[in-house]
Amino acid sequence: MSSLNPILERYTRNIRASGLSIYDPITIGDRDLWIPTPELQALLNKSLPGISLAGLPIRTRSKVVKQHVCRALGYPVPKSFRKTNPRFPGQAFDTYTQKSNNLQIWNQEISPTRRYVLIRVSTEDIITSVRVVTGDTLSELDTTGTLTQKYQARCIPGQQSTELVTPTDTSRLLSHVSPLQRHLGSPVAHPESGKLLPVSEIHRRLSKLVGHSFPDVGYDQERNRGAALHRLVCTALGYANYQDDGQFPDVRNQLVEVKLQTSPTIDLGLVRPNDTSPLDVPMLGGDQVRHCDVRYVVFLATTTGRTVTLTNLVVTTGESFFKRFPQFRGKVLNAKLQIPLPSDFFGS
Repeated sequence: MSSLNPILERYTRNIRASGLSIYDPITIGDRDLWIPTPELQALLNKSLPGISLAGLPIRTRSKVVKQHVCRALGYPVPKSFRKTNPRFPGQAFDTYTQKSNNLQIWNQEISPTRRYVLIRVSTEDIITSVRVVTGDTLSELDTTGTLTQKYQARCIPGQQSTELVTPTDTSRLLSHVSPLQRHLGSPVAHPESGKLLPVSEIHRRLSKLVGHSFPDVGYDQERNRGAALHRLVCTALGYANYQDDGQFPDVRNQLVEVKLQTSPTIDLGLVRPNDTSPLDVPMLGGDQVRHCDVRYVVFLATTTGRTVTLTNLVVTTGESFFKRFPQFRGKVLNAKLQIPLPSDFFGS
């Protein structure tokens, strides 16, 4: 573990000193023991690549992988692994060893807040890389229709080109916001108390993007279209550099989720914006951040097929989201899920 940076090493050291097992619960956001998704991915990418699973039967391979994961995170290796759901309850994640890009999840729904540790294995059965995503992020990769319906809402243009649904943040965030932030650090850094822009300031800074146009990459490249808008949002908020790690929310540092709407249906994934469940970020001054505390930035746009033009902006907290955007009713999932992972999912 000497090669780990101090932040990552602190997590493993704290877990090792705590004496906890992988089955002991940890409060989401605990700044000492809960490993946020970006750090969990970094830890496993430091420890697992290069490990050989060659010649191991499937069940043995699964056990060996779990043993290595325990050691990487500072947990003692149990004599046997229980059939819990998820397999690592303390940090709320499951592991999947992937030689192909076809992820199979059997006999259970995707859990929105669970983490999925996807371990890439080469044709020679050598671990090459690790990607960690939440269930809600994973659900966005489904292009097969196996997830028959996710939460959705209707996007109806208002009379004003820009709207602020609620003038203040949720009560949970109010003591942690400050309008005086001018130059922000990294969009993918964790939020910090006293360094969050108020929702009203987010609305003010992003309002100037209405009327802006950018090249349309086409309907078959929604991720690239979203990335173009995300880059504009980062600049307008005050970031010197654009970064996107594919996790929710898009701009983690400011708890901002960005939606681009060229159609009236808003896809919300597996979690309602007003959900009060904990969000996978460190606590703010002892306050646990929830999904409903996230600030939603919804841009309405038109496209000619070559150019996207931003026509309207609506900014709201997750708590007040459905006050502005009516929710479609119903959500159904199949029991057997097969999700094709993008070719660049594990990086180049």
